[in-house]
Amino acid sequence: MTDKNKDKNWIQGAITRPGEFTRKAEARKLSAAKFQETVLSNPDKYDERTLKQARLRKTLVAIHKKKK
Repeated sequence: MTDKNKDKNWIQGAITRPGEFTRKAEARKLSAAKFQETVLSNPDKYDERTLKQARLRKTLVAIHKKKK
């Protein structure tokens, strides 16, 4: 595997529970974006997994916007 392919494949390794963050947001009747905002602005109220998921979502959204 070349370094270029390795760089692109980090996302697959980072996403271990697809859809879980969105399900958490929907359970609170929030959009994923609003839930991300809430989690990142109140990190003490959420567990480490949820914080990591919010950070990952923020990163993936930024990458997606950059590609457009």
